[in-house]
Amino acid sequence: MTETSTIDAATRGSDFARLSRRVAEAGLLDRRPGYYALRLGLVTGLFAGGWAAFLALGDSWAQLLVAAGLAVAFAQVALIAHDLAHRQVFRSRRLSQGAGWLAGNLAIGMSYGWWMDKHTRHHANPNHEDHDPDVSPDVLIWSSRQAASSRGAARVIGRWQAFLFFPLLTLEGLNLHLASFRALRRPRLKHRGVEAALLTAHVVAYLVAVFAVLPLGKGLLFVAVHQAIFGVYLGCTFAPNHKGMPMLTAEDRLDFLRRQVLTSRDVRGGLMLDIALGGLNHQIEHHLFPSMPTPNLRRAKPLVRAYCAELGIPFHETGLIASYAQALRHMHTVGAPLRAGSATD
Repeated sequence: MTETSTIDAATRGSDFARLSRRVAEAGLLDRRPGYYALRLGLVTGLFAGGWAAFLALGDSWAQLLVAAGLAVAFAQVALIAHDLAHRQVFRSRRLSQGAGWLAGNLAIGMSYGWWMDKHTRHHANPNHEDHDPDVSPDVLIWSSRQAASSRGAARVIGRWQAFLFFPLLTLEGLNLHLASFRALRRPRLKHRGVEAALLTAHVVAYLVAVFAVLPLGKGLLFVAVHQAIFGVYLGCTFAPNHKGMPMLTAEDRLDFLRRQVLTSRDVRGGLMLDIALGGLNHQIEHHLFPSMPTPNLRRAKPLVRAYCAELGIPFHETGLIASYAQALRHMHTVGAPLRAGSATD
C-alpha cells in the first residue's frame, strides 16, 4: 500500500467508536425481521420453483434455461448463507448455524463452517497478503510481491490473468464444492459429521435428480451450464468489493476503520443491484458493520461517507462496470513482471 501510516495509539480505535455511536443512534444496527422473512420466502420460492420446473419439463434442451435459472437461485441462497454467517438474520448463534447448514451444505453443496471460517479471516484482514485467504496466490496473484514468489499454476496463469479471470470463474462453483469436501479432513472444522452428511446428501440428491430426468449427455451439459453460471455469478458478486484496492502487508499498521475503508470499494446502483449482489455493493459499510442488516447498508452510506470526509479518509465508490475494469487493470499490472520474465526465457 502506498500511503499507510502508523496511527497514534491514543487515537487507534476511537475514530471507529465515534462512527459506531452515530450509526447505532440512527437505528441502523436494529434487526429487520420483516425484510428477512420476505427475502427468505422469495429465495426459497425461487429455489423450489427452479427444481419444480426442472421436474415438470423432463427430457428437453430447454432444461439449459432451467440450469441458468437454478444457478441464480443457488447464488441467492449463497448470499443468504453469507447473511446468516454474519448473524444478520437471527440473534441466536445456534439458529444461525442450523439455517446456515441447510442453506449452505444441503441446498447448494457448500460447507457453511468452512466458508464462515474463511470469510471471518477475510473480514479481520481484508486484502492482507499474509492473512486474507481471499487474496492467497493459489491460482491468481494480487501483488508484485506475490508475482515475484509465485510458482506453478499461479506463475503461468498470472501472466495473462486479467484475460483469464472470467473464464476461470466458470470453475468457481466446482471449486467451492471440492474445497468444502477437502475441509472435512481438517480437525479444526467443528461438527464435521453433520457437515459431511449434509454435503453428501446434497451431491447424491442433485445427481440423482439430474440423471433420473435427463439422459447422460444432456445431464452432463445441464450440470456444466448450471455450475459455470453459478460460479460466474458468485465471482461477479464478490470481485467488485476489494480486487484492485490497496494490498496490505505486515508493515502497514492501520486501525480498524482505515483498514476496512481503504481496502474496500462501494458500487453505485439502485434497488436491482442491491438484490442482485445481496447488498454487497455497499462493501465499505458491510465491512465496518458486518452484522448490520442488508437493507440498512444503503441508509448508512451517507453517514459513513460524511464521517470519512471529516477525517480525510478516502471513500472509494464507482459504477459496476468500472469496478470490474479497475480489478482487471490491477491484475494485468501485477502480472507484468511474469510476462517480462517469460519473454526473456
